[in-house]
This record gives sequence, C-alpha cells and structure tokens, in this order.
Amino acid sequence: LYVRRVFIMDDCEELIPEWLNFVKGIVDSEDLPLNLSREVLQQNKILKVIRKNLVKKCVDMFTEIAEDKDNFNKFYEAFSKNIKLGIHEDAQNRGKLSEFLRYYSTKSTDEPTSLKDYVTRMPEKQKFIYYITGQSRQAVESSPFLEVLKRKGYEVLYMVDPIDEYAVQQLKDFEGKELKSITKEGLEFEDDEDEKKKFDEQKKELEPLCATMKEILGDKVEKVVVTDMLSESPCVILTGQFGWSANMERIMQSQALRDSGGMSSYMASKRTLGLHPTHPIIRALKAKVAADKNDKTVRDLSNLLYEAALLASGFTLDDPSQFSSRINRMVMLGLSLDDEEAAPA
Repeated sequence: LYVRRVFIMDDCEELIPEWLNFVKGIVDSEDLPLNLSREVLQQNKILKVIRKNLVKKCVDMFTEIAEDKDNFNKFYEAFSKNIKLGIHEDAQNRGKLSEFLRYYSTKSTDEPTSLKDYVTRMPEKQKFIYYITGQSRQAVESSPFLEVLKRKGYEVLYMVDPIDEYAVQQLKDFEGKELKSITKEGLEFEDDEDEKKKFDEQKKELEPLCATMKEILGDKVEKVVVTDMLSESPCVILTGQFGWSANMERIMQSQALRDSGGMSSYMASKRTLGLHPTHPIIRALKAKVAADKNDKTVRDLSNLLYEAALLASGFTLDDPSQFSSRINRMVMLGLSLDDEEAAPA
C-alpha cells in the first residue's frame, strides 16, 4: 500500500479478502492520510471502497481468463479452492463466482463442465441441479445413488473437493435452479400415475419388512423406508435433508480440533435405510420375515445389508470387526461349513 507514492506497508490484509490471497499488486491512493495505523485502516471508509473495487477488478480479470479455455483450465487447477472459498465467504459476488465453477459429471466425463452448460443441457421436466459429494471421483462414479438418475437421463455433478461441501451450503441456486444433493432424502421425480400407484403398492407390501429391520437395527437408523432411487443395489443409506451428508461427516470427523459432542452430534446425519422394492435380495428377505421374523439369519442379513449400504453410501463403519465376522459367517455358509468345522481344534 502506498499513499501519494509514499510506501506505507507491504502486507495490507484489509485491502483484499482472504479468498483472494493469491492476488498480488500495488495500491497507491491519493485520499488516505499519511499517518496510517492498523486501527485507522480498519475503520477507514475509503479503504472499504478500494477493497470493493479490487474484488470487482479481480472478478473481471477472471472473466477475461475464462474466455480462453486452456488458460482458464490452468488457472482453475491452481486456484479453484480460492474461488470456492469466495463462494462460501463473499455473499455479494457469489452469483458471479459460481459461473467460474467447473465439475465433472455423469455426462461430462472427459472435461469439467460449468453450471451454465449444465443448465442448457437439462431436460425440460428437470427442475433441479443434481450433485453428489464424495471422497474421490472414482467413489462417486460407482455410487448407488446415481442408478435411477442415470436411467432417467438426468445429469449429476461430481463434487469431490472437501471445500465443495462448504461452498454448496452457501450456493443455494444457480440461475433460479436449486442445487439438490442426491444423497439426501426428499428427492422426488416426476413419475406418471401408473408408476406412482405401483410404488405405493410395493410400499404397502414391504411394511412388515421395514418394521422388522427397524427393530433389528434399533438406534442405528432413524427409519427404514422403501425408495424408488435404486435400480441395481438392494439398499442405500439416505441422510436427513438438513443435516450433514456422509462426505461432510467424514470431513468433520477428520478435523484435528473437532468438538466431539455439542454441535457435531446435532448436525450428524439422521440415517434412513432405503430399500429397493423389486430387488431379489429384498424379496427373499421379505419371504423370510413372513415365515419367521425372529430367524437368526434375518438379523444377520439385516445388519449385513445395513453395513454394506453404509460403505456404499460413503460412511465409515462404527465396528469393522463385527462386519468382518459377519462376512466370514456368510463365506462359511457359502462353503457349507458349520461353525464347529471352521474352528480348528
């Protein structure tokens, strides 16, 4: 910072917001007093105007870079985290910054797509911008949540950067289209009457199974429901609409200074187990429950399905050793071994 060509300080944090900390430059002002202290700087209105103009200039500069694809790709690779931090922190420029976001998606696998391009590709009946958050692109590409959306031809954005979780909490919509996480409950599609009727019948049919599984799983899940979000997997774990997603829970758990009680226990997602009504495993389990709901295999299978769904949905297991002993029991069943045979004398 210079005032009337007199050097004042070389690191003036008040001039530029934290998310633009990669931008370097010189500011020379005619209007600031020469005897500046840090306290005066924080109160100074002229400085606030300078700061606002600098942010505007930077955003214009990014818009220019965005016109050249190759240049922008290099820029985005280096500074995408800063732009996402800007979306999280800077409410005034959020709309403008969201135009610079780039994500891979189910329809754009070779190069990242912008939200603008996504909106132009949306089918007419699609009302929301769908996204999925996860640990890596490989993990989200094989996620069970994508099954029905792919079948219906809807595009889903892959958000695999931890900071995406924070940015998307602030960025509620883009060009009037709301952003919707596909891993949370409350996702509804425009289905025709026949499909709705058929689904309601399946729901009714599986009520006893849902009740039994809820009984077996107890506090691990808030409820067990029938879902129309799957086409290949037997079940999936959905999180509450307003809590953390599985990915956010993982991020928060790996914070070094996290608060283990208090706020995080309220925000941790309420888990809902969603069953796929026409899957052969669910059908067979329904028959088993109808025959004898206290059968030991029903208890084992319910727990195993729940734990497998946890892993597939991006959660971590609370008790991995119990999961592995269940898997071992299933392997023994598959090899037609008894518990006594397996245990060496």
